[in-house]
Amino acid sequence: MLRITKRHDLLVTGRTLLIGSIGAWIANVINAPIAVLTGPAVLVALSALIGLKTGIDDSVRNITFLIVGIGIGSGMNSGATEAILKWPLAFAILGITLCATLWICGRVLEYGFGIPRQSAYLAAAPGHLSFVVSLSSALELDTTRIVVIQSVRIMALTLSAPVIAMAFGFDLNVQIIPSGILISWIHLGLLSIIGLIIGYVFDKVGLPAALLIAGMVVSTVGHSTSLTPGVLHPWMNLIGLVIIGALIGARFNGITRSALLQSLIAGLTTTAITVIMVIFAVILVAYLLSLESTHVLVAFAPGGLEAMIVMGAVIGANPGFVSACHIARLLFLTMLIPAFVGRIKLK
Repeated sequence: MLRITKRHDLLVTGRTLLIGSIGAWIANVINAPIAVLTGPAVLVALSALIGLKTGIDDSVRNITFLIVGIGIGSGMNSGATEAILKWPLAFAILGITLCATLWICGRVLEYGFGIPRQSAYLAAAPGHLSFVVSLSSALELDTTRIVVIQSVRIMALTLSAPVIAMAFGFDLNVQIIPSGILISWIHLGLLSIIGLIIGYVFDKVGLPAALLIAGMVVSTVGHSTSLTPGVLHPWMNLIGLVIIGALIGARFNGITRSALLQSLIAGLTTTAITVIMVIFAVILVAYLLSLESTHVLVAFAPGGLEAMIVMGAVIGANPGFVSACHIARLLFLTMLIPAFVGRIKLK
């Protein structure tokens, strides 16, 4: 997970973070929702599309995930147990929604945009990009087009989720950095070391965003038992959000403008259909389980796992519920995608 970083990688990372910081400042000036996340995502993506190499070094990314996860875990509250008891029904509705979304979006891409059926279903998958790319490569399909459509979906959902949350009545102008006593450096160091160990185990068993989830787990235990009280220093939260936003934008690295234009409408169309399906599921789950609709929204939104977990923390959603739903989404897709694509023959 952590490796020796090359000088070139550090230069690209530094440049990307500078661009992301400028994007955060611009977004804050124009009062964009969750500016420190959406601003970097947009400006880094635009920079990548004009040919500037962008990216975040793996070690920097993983350390960020660990620290952000610790910060999110510190917000675990007493409502977690109640939410856990309600998860099974939420999971069932999530699975049905994913199945319907994959089928509808796949058919739209196939018949509306002329994309071959196997490629259409892979491009329509609401998440699990690494798995999608692996299957696409194995089948020797148009991987570039699939990745472009998927990248458009992730960016569009990252930008639209805050807007939809505001439409549901959530005030995103509130302070996004948690307040309270600051965690001591000793406790933060202890949580980081244990988080690295657990993250290594999570990574070996194939859990997505292993260090992010490991940080949440150790922090949740530490804070729920009052062994490691306190919240992260504000500057650490801000830097973490900027890096997460820059990571989203860097997905467009290497994508040409012509490739983007060719698949932009297809990506936005499937995103719109996905959002509509998710909103119906959110309303149903929120009503049946008496949960806050905006919290269910970020839990069900098929955006990047890391971005949605962080966004859930920003709006005060139960981090355990949000992360569990996103992990369940990836597990469902692991079974659904091959079933829709058909039997895969590796050469």
